[in-house]
Amino acid sequence: MIQNLKAFWAEFMKYKDLLKLLVIKNVKLKYRRSFLGYVWSILNPLLIMVVMTIVFSTMFSRNIVNFPVYLFCGQLLFNFMNSSTHQAIFSITSSSAMLKKAYVPKYIFTLARITSGMVDLVFSLGALVLVIIATQARVTWHALLFPWIIFQLYVFTVGLGLFLAQANVFFRDIQYIYNAVTTAWMYLTPIFYPLEMLPQNLQWIVTHLNPMYYYVGQFRDIIYYGRLPSAELTLLGCGAAVIMLFIGAFSFRKTQDNFILYI
Repeated sequence: MIQNLKAFWAEFMKYKDLLKLLVIKNVKLKYRRSFLGYVWSILNPLLIMVVMTIVFSTMFSRNIVNFPVYLFCGQLLFNFMNSSTHQAIFSITSSSAMLKKAYVPKYIFTLARITSGMVDLVFSLGALVLVIIATQARVTWHALLFPWIIFQLYVFTVGLGLFLAQANVFFRDIQYIYNAVTTAWMYLTPIFYPLEMLPQNLQWIVTHLNPMYYYVGQFRDIIYYGRLPSAELTLLGCGAAVIMLFIGAFSFRKTQDNFILYI
């Protein structure tokens, strides 16, 4: 086990510059020929927040103080997971030309897509700061803990991205199934409504079977409520990240030698 980890780390360090180049390329391609460029990383989530606030504020704002900040805390994290994993699905199939010509660790392409999404998330945090200032929300020192929660979500997303990337090589229907899954996933995550509005049976499903609840809940605790997340929520978030990373890495490693036959 230790020897395998050492070998993986040595290989990763050997190709870290390639990972960096791929991330830079992905970020640049996203905003190529865009007049506002990287400003869209801040402007886009702001515009989505405004639309969702207008749509849902009449239903939920009376029960939620400072609805824009409440909404944004959930929206940012879910959007990162959603967009990054959708990009990761095609990370292997879209890199077939390079994979056929030279040896490159295949996971690098998936990791590059997820990390590119992380860069967008970091920019989007600037939009959250603007919303906090505009709404005069109270901020405590607990907000400084945000890197720990984002790291948990990043690890979870990497694991899910690896699983989806290898599955899409063999079953191209994965991309369509996943679209439906993420739509349902979004509505089963308390992003724009309070958890207490759900029936008891749905509350149990969300709190026990929805990993995004763990990360959104922790993030809201430190940003919106100004408190430490509960130990239970933190452990569940860490556990979900580790389990998903194991599932993704295991399935990816087990199938990667056959990628060349299907891409």
